[in-house]
Amino acid sequence: MTSIGAATNGDKTATNRKRAEHRNEVRRTIDSQRERLTSMTGTKPAFDYELLLTFAQNRLSAAFVVPLMVAVVSAAALLWIGLPEVLAWAVLMLAVHFRMYLYCRQFLRLPMADVQVRNWTARFISAEFVGGVSWAALFILVPSALDQQNGADIFLFATALIAIAATTMLASTIPTAAVVGTIPVTLTLAAVYIGRGELLFVALAVMAIGAQSFFLILASRLYSATLTMHEYRAEKDLLITELGTAKAMSDESRRRAEEANLAKSRFLATMSHELRTPLNAILGFSEVMKGEVLGPIENESYRDYAANIHESGKHLLDLINEILDLSRIEAGHYELYEEPVNLVALVEECCHLLQLKASGKNIRIVEDYQRDMPRIWADDRAIRQIVLNLVSNAIKFTPSGGQITARAGSTADGAQFLSIRDNGPGIPEEEIPIVLTSFGQGAIAIKNAEQGAGLGLPIVQALVRMHDGAFELKSKLREGTEVIATFPSSRVMEALPPIEEDSGRRNRWLRVG
Repeated sequence: MTSIGAATNGDKTATNRKRAEHRNEVRRTIDSQRERLTSMTGTKPAFDYELLLTFAQNRLSAAFVVPLMVAVVSAAALLWIGLPEVLAWAVLMLAVHFRMYLYCRQFLRLPMADVQVRNWTARFISAEFVGGVSWAALFILVPSALDQQNGADIFLFATALIAIAATTMLASTIPTAAVVGTIPVTLTLAAVYIGRGELLFVALAVMAIGAQSFFLILASRLYSATLTMHEYRAEKDLLITELGTAKAMSDESRRRAEEANLAKSRFLATMSHELRTPLNAILGFSEVMKGEVLGPIENESYRDYAANIHESGKHLLDLINEILDLSRIEAGHYELYEEPVNLVALVEECCHLLQLKASGKNIRIVEDYQRDMPRIWADDRAIRQIVLNLVSNAIKFTPSGGQITARAGSTADGAQFLSIRDNGPGIPEEEIPIVLTSFGQGAIAIKNAEQGAGLGLPIVQALVRMHDGAFELKSKLREGTEVIATFPSSRVMEALPPIEEDSGRRNRWLRVG
């Protein structure tokens, strides 16, 4: 029944998750369509403003180019029409251009929030239309010269191409403006050519319409490229914003973690004193009772209880010490008091200390050391704790009648290592990362209900790393476990050469003596 209920709950959770994802998808679609309906171009409203902004910037960038172009065309037009007509047309073109210039300057001064996109789009479109009509006015003045066969037809066609090209390039971000700004030019020129009735002019009219179509297609491509650029820029800005938000959240999480770590350290420092004081009393009184110092205990059960209390108190004290050591290491408050240490002598001493415990389980400790190695620069207490933890772990998990091998020696690159190997049940490969984490225990330890909190190996690993060493755990199921701690050659203290004394100085000392 429990498994059926769990499966049902799992199905409900999966269904609810799918429903939530579907609701989010629908909401995003609705928001996107709402934005498109409120847009002038079918894009996001923010892009409408960006397109208008690009249009205004393009027009302002051509503030001096358009008057120069009008001046060149006016000078060329004097070959076919009179000066008053040319001046009137030039003044009209410059007035229209100046009006567009003022519109663009006014638009750029407004904050984005105050811009009414529809109104400004209509202004720009109407101004472009007036500009297109102004260009077309020139084509009405010149036709009287077409009959003279003096190049007026070429002049009109070239001027139309220049006007259409300039308008489509500058107004490409507002497609409607590009259309209304060029259509009057093309239609007027085509009408003038067709009105001549000659085949050449009809061909020129068709070419003008073809050029109009080509430039409009080109303007459409430019519009798409500009829109894509704005979309990419918006995505980039959104990504930067999300990264900033994630960084702020990360900084806040780190601050909270540091505060929690500080609170944990303070708590452990306080509890260390609060727990050890009564625990020392328990250990002292239980040891007195167990040893019957103040008199014999008649009840055998009471003697067993006293022994159990003493053993449990020792186990609790060891556990508290391990937790405090790991907490100090994690908080960076564990200080190494380094000095020259004889690794072989230290490993040998620790194995002799635990020999009685190993003999109690009928376990043999085999020692294999490389003698006459130089000392290493390390913390004696930390190295001692490493060896005691590893050997105690091996004794704990090695069955009765098993064997533990303790080795110490040097590597090919001059480093020194210590190795503790047992022939116990071993650790499955997938459980090795678990036993190396704080409070992590493998299935065998849980099954055998071995005493311990799973802090021995993490403490050893941390202490080895504090000595710039390497920690390695090798284990195979039913073949045993080997733990190797290697200390780098930079910590090995090489023997210093003897001090050479000056022979003459030595003789002088001898004479004085």
